[in-house]
Amino acid sequence: MNPAIENMLAKYRCETTDDWVKALREIMQEIALLGLWRSKFFEHAAFYGGTALRVLHGLDRYSEDLDFSLLKPDPDFRLKRFGDALCEELESFGFAVEFEARDKAPPQHIDSAFLKTGTRRQLISIGVEEGLIKGLHAEARLKVKIEIDIQPPAGFETESRYLLVPVPYAVRVYKLPDLFAGKLHAVLCRGWKSRIKGRDWYDLVWYAGHHPQVHLSHLEARMRQSGNYTEPSRLTAKGLMRRLIQKIDAVDIEEIRAEVQPFVHDKRTLELWSREFFRAAVQRIIVV
Repeated sequence: MNPAIENMLAKYRCETTDDWVKALREIMQEIALLGLWRSKFFEHAAFYGGTALRVLHGLDRYSEDLDFSLLKPDPDFRLKRFGDALCEELESFGFAVEFEARDKAPPQHIDSAFLKTGTRRQLISIGVEEGLIKGLHAEARLKVKIEIDIQPPAGFETESRYLLVPVPYAVRVYKLPDLFAGKLHAVLCRGWKSRIKGRDWYDLVWYAGHHPQVHLSHLEARMRQSGNYTEPSRLTAKGLMRRLIQKIDAVDIEEIRAEVQPFVHDKRTLELWSREFFRAAVQRIIVV
């Protein structure tokens, strides 16, 4: 095993096969970020979403995808330009990966790609016990999905943040008030295969407790772009709160609790979830 991977695995307490797979996926995500930095990706784009919160700000839930946004719209931008660099970086740390990009232009404004590797092969390479591996299908694939908004709404700010493992490197990321704006847009406007993402609500609570400032004008720009805000007047703090309360009153608490459970280590934190709890949480939001 590569010593850097061994060092990165040391922070995990893996007991089950699922624990090991999640740990490997998170490590692949971080090495992919390193590969993107080396290939000058962050001269064009910024990191955002749940994985950005986990990697750079300590969000305590598991996250699956790498989400990015261009710094300015470019409908011709494609992730496949960075496929070779990503594969080379991951392979240098012992991950035999394939890069699979969308062949055609994206139907909307999101371009996507996947990094894939054989799950059994990678678990064996890091010395996972045979008893935890034998139940895996021989063709099981560990995947990291990468998405980038190639036509982002305007009005956000970014900053550079630094990671020290497996080597020091920098990641350009949305500033927290703009990250929160993106999360509130998801809470208010996003449907997900006919279900609401409990992960969005978990993150909302994290923001309210840790970084409650939200960039309201960027939230409005996102809502206008998605067609969820069409009023001629500007979105106000009062208007935002009214929409959040309406959403809280309409959401199925048990459904969102069930959706987020596989992504949370301490499931006792979900026991408080209720309409009263979410109404109290959103009252902490500070508009900037």
